[in-house]
Amino acid sequence: MHYLRSTEKKMRVLVSLLVLVIVVVSAVIGGITYVEKEANTPLLIEQERLFVVDKGMSGYGVVYKLTAEGLTDISPTVAKLWLKFLAPSGHIKSGTYLIEKDASFASLIAMFALGQEHSFPVSLVEGLTLSQWIQTLKQQENLVFDISDSVVAKIIASSRIAPEPQHGEGLFLADTYFYNDGDKASVVLQRAHDAMRDFLSNAWQQRQADLPLSSPYEALILASIIEKETAVPEERGKIAGVFVNRLMRNMRLQTDPTVIYGIGAHFDGNITRKHLRTPTPYNTYVIKGLPPTPIAMAGKEAILAALNPMQTDALYFVANGDGSHVFSSSLEAHNQAVRKYQLNQK
Repeated sequence: MHYLRSTEKKMRVLVSLLVLVIVVVSAVIGGITYVEKEANTPLLIEQERLFVVDKGMSGYGVVYKLTAEGLTDISPTVAKLWLKFLAPSGHIKSGTYLIEKDASFASLIAMFALGQEHSFPVSLVEGLTLSQWIQTLKQQENLVFDISDSVVAKIIASSRIAPEPQHGEGLFLADTYFYNDGDKASVVLQRAHDAMRDFLSNAWQQRQADLPLSSPYEALILASIIEKETAVPEERGKIAGVFVNRLMRNMRLQTDPTVIYGIGAHFDGNITRKHLRTPTPYNTYVIKGLPPTPIAMAGKEAILAALNPMQTDALYFVANGDGSHVFSSSLEAHNQAVRKYQLNQK
C-alpha cells in the first residue's frame, strides 16, 4: 500500500511538472509569437524617408533613435527580446538607409545588419562638358566633393583612351551613376572614366568596316559632335552617316558646335559669320577632318552611331525648328532647306 501511494505521488508530481512545462512552453511560444508580430508590424511612417545609422551605433541605439524620430512605438522590452533572440546575426552597419512605407522593425534590423545602404543617383548628362559635370557633382549633397585640377589630371594621365591624354573632355561616359552617402565625387568620376574605357573598347571591336576613323579616340570625337548636333535619338545614326560621308570625301565637317566649343567662355549665344571664319583648332569650317579632342561628353548611343552610321547619300542637314533636321544630298537642296527653315524664320 505504501508503495502504491508513493507511486501515485510521483505520478502527480510528474503530471504537475509536465503541466508546468507545457504552460512554460506555451508561454514562451506565445511570447515569441507576440514579439515576432510586434517586430513585423509596419512602422509609423506615411512616406519613405532616409534614416542614418551612426557609426558605432548598437541595435539598442537604433531602437532609441527610431523611437526618438517617431518611426516606431515598439516597446523597449519587445525590441530587446527581438534583438537578443530573433534578429539575424551580424553587427549593425552604419550608413544612410531608405525606409519604405511597408517596412517593419524586423526588416530594418535585417537591412542594417546586411549593410544595404541607400544608393543615390547622379545623372551625368550627354552633351555637357567636363566643367559642367564637375558642377553637377559638386551640387550632390551626399557626395564628398574632392575634385580638383590635380585629381582630374591624375585620371587623365592614367587614361588609355586618348593618344596623348592632356585633355579631359569626352573621356567619361554619360550615364546615371549611383553612390552611397559619404562617397567621394572623384570615385564617381573615375567610374565614369572606367565605364567609357570599357564601353568604347568593346564598341570599337564591333564597328563597321572602312570607316574614316583611325582610332577609338577619333570615334569618341565624332560621337561628341553627334551628341551636340541632335537631341532626337532616331537621328543620331543618320547624322553620323552625313559626317562619315563628308570625311570620306575630304569635305570640311562645318558643324557649329565645334565652332562654339572653340570660342569657349567668350561665346554669348549668338554665332556669327565672323565666328565661322575665325581659325581655332576646333573650327570645322576652317580645318579639315575632326577637331583635336571631343567637344562634349558622349553617351552610349552616340558612340554606337559613330561606329555604325546609317547608310545615306546625305551630305548636309539643317534644323527645321522642331528639334529635328532636314537632310539633303546636294548643296542646292540644302540651300533651299536653309532658306525655308532658317532664313525665312529670321
